[in-house]
Amino acid sequence: MPKKIAPLTDIQVKNAKPKDKPYKLADGGGLYLEVIPTGGKLWRMKFRQASGKENRLSFGAYPVVTLIEARKLRDTAKKHKADGIDPGQAKRDKDRLASEQAAQTFEKLAREWHTNKLPSWKGTTAKDTLRRLEIDIFPEIGAMPIGSVTHQHMIAALRKIEVRGAQEVAHRLKSTCSRVFSYANQQGITNPNPAADLRDVLKPVQAGHFAAITSDELPAFLAAMDKNDARLFKPTRIAMHLMMLVFVRTSELIEATWPEIDLEAGEWVIPWQRMKRGKLTVNPDKANHHVCLSRQALELLRELHTLTGGSTYLFPNQRDPKKPMSNGAILAALKRMGYQNKMTGHGFRALAMSTIKERLGYRHEVVDRQLAHAQKDKIASAYDRAQFLDERKKMMQEWADYLDVMARGGKVIHALFKAA
Repeated sequence: MPKKIAPLTDIQVKNAKPKDKPYKLADGGGLYLEVIPTGGKLWRMKFRQASGKENRLSFGAYPVVTLIEARKLRDTAKKHKADGIDPGQAKRDKDRLASEQAAQTFEKLAREWHTNKLPSWKGTTAKDTLRRLEIDIFPEIGAMPIGSVTHQHMIAALRKIEVRGAQEVAHRLKSTCSRVFSYANQQGITNPNPAADLRDVLKPVQAGHFAAITSDELPAFLAAMDKNDARLFKPTRIAMHLMMLVFVRTSELIEATWPEIDLEAGEWVIPWQRMKRGKLTVNPDKANHHVCLSRQALELLRELHTLTGGSTYLFPNQRDPKKPMSNGAILAALKRMGYQNKMTGHGFRALAMSTIKERLGYRHEVVDRQLAHAQKDKIASAYDRAQFLDERKKMMQEWADYLDVMARGGKVIHALFKAA
């Protein structure tokens, strides 16, 4: 009959002192505490394999592993043995899994997810997404195993972004992190996705507007453009004037290619794939957009063709002609004019909308259609395209003429430009 062993107590384990040689304090069921001369205390378990060979397991050091935890590990090993599983192999498998999970850090999975998304992203999107992760997220949770990231970890990281007043960045990164966690789960790396349900934790983003001058500020702005024309790179100068004349989205202008322009017919048709609503994943708008060109806009395009007509893009990048001009060129020109934070590329659209309606008397629907805004009613949308084109052509010429008068410092008599 095996000798009955009295279980250890917490006091015994705590007060066990080192001796000249290692010694053991048994707890029963094969579990014992080995006290080594250096003062370390190691939990071990002795057991016999199916072959009859004696073996032992290591459960870690006290006090990191408590007496209660050591007993739980012993009981698990005994159950494995009873089920015909080698406790040693089971522990090695568990240790290997833990090691693999520890290696699956948030940063590692985030970079995998980012690489996987590259074919479907624009270069700027890919660059900005990774840059934001590297600045705000990786320093906080990047080195952590993705399965160990908690809600508290995510909240702490996002709060740091909020503190500097970047609420919109915090919301975007919350969404990005949620997609990384989801990607990891789809790869079989289990995690609770703590970013997915942080709906009421972050401060709401305050709706704002793109910086834009008012109609009354237009004469001064046109004077500043004229004053700075000679200081600007010629294509940049033309781009600025075209933004004023045709008020398309910045990307629609700087990414325009010469095959879209028919200089003889005086037409510019932007393929639907380049339009904002044409890029929607669900139900994209597949209607090409007709940009009605005034006489002044055509003159600028003909001048531009003598400069960049041999390139694909109307506004090729100076460093790499295979790419279009950077949006930064427009912003830099506005800064040089003294309009930093007062006017943006999108501001040309807001300015045109308000001025054409207020000063030239055109209906909202006509200007809205020229801006290529989405129509809620599909039937109304089809009607707009069919009926407003002639009116838009007339409107765009009157807008160009209005700008000429304002640039000369003349006072406009509204009735002369009021739409019929």
